[in-house]
Amino acid sequence: MHQSTDGPGAADEPPDGARGNRRPPVQRRTLLRCAWIGLASVLLFTVLLVLMETGWSPLARLDQDCVAALHRYAVQHPVWTAAMQTLADLGAPWTMRALLAAAALWLWCVRARALAAWVVVQGLLGWAASSVGRAVIGRARPHFADPVAVGSGAGFPSGHAIASAVACGVLLMLVWPRADRAVRAVAGTGAALTVLGVGWTRLALGVHYPSDVLAGWAAAAAVLAGVTLAAEVWLPGRLGRDVRRLHWRLRPRVQRVLAPPLPAEPAGSRDPGRP
Repeated sequence: MHQSTDGPGAADEPPDGARGNRRPPVQRRTLLRCAWIGLASVLLFTVLLVLMETGWSPLARLDQDCVAALHRYAVQHPVWTAAMQTLADLGAPWTMRALLAAAALWLWCVRARALAAWVVVQGLLGWAASSVGRAVIGRARPHFADPVAVGSGAGFPSGHAIASAVACGVLLMLVWPRADRAVRAVAGTGAALTVLGVGWTRLALGVHYPSDVLAGWAAAAAVLAGVTLAAEVWLPGRLGRDVRRLHWRLRPRVQRVLAPPLPAEPAGSRDPGRP
């Protein structure tokens, strides 16, 4: 059996040739989950779009009342507004795409090529959904005589909401399969708070309506599910194999960091016969 010599712990990794060239079976459970999430997300996005285009009064009233109340608060509390602007800058689309680019580069360097390509495609399709959707739909952003922030381009769907949800979703999906319960809880909570926080800043600054942010989250979920579904159909089992490869490669390093130091040997306790 061939053993890799890429570093400590590499011998624990099953070589690619050990299983032959057989295509692994399609993970039906993953396919069904992605299909349901994708369909539900597309349906939600479509419903929001139709209600917005037809001027459905309950949604229009919710949008207008929400942004008006938050704008009044922002005008009266400049410190709050500055904090929201700082959070919005930290969660800007270019920041999220830079995180995805760094993750893809690292995955490529550790030879998780399928995962690297998956991350790149997620980022590109998220950017495309934001740019094309806003250009085609062309919904105007909220308008105020005394704005506290100004957004560029159309408002539906929110680019910040799409970028943050795609980035956090990708990073969470990379961590989730091999993490224990505590790590999953921390990672999931952090991802959810980041996505919700970035979406909230768009409302607090008065540059998006609530339906813009909800549509952005729906579009991001559709992108995440759709790309994963396509990857599992086109390259069945490759994403899971790369996740296991990451676990094998990182396990020795994590163990070296987390292992408790060996106790110091008391003086005079050594065997005199030992050199």
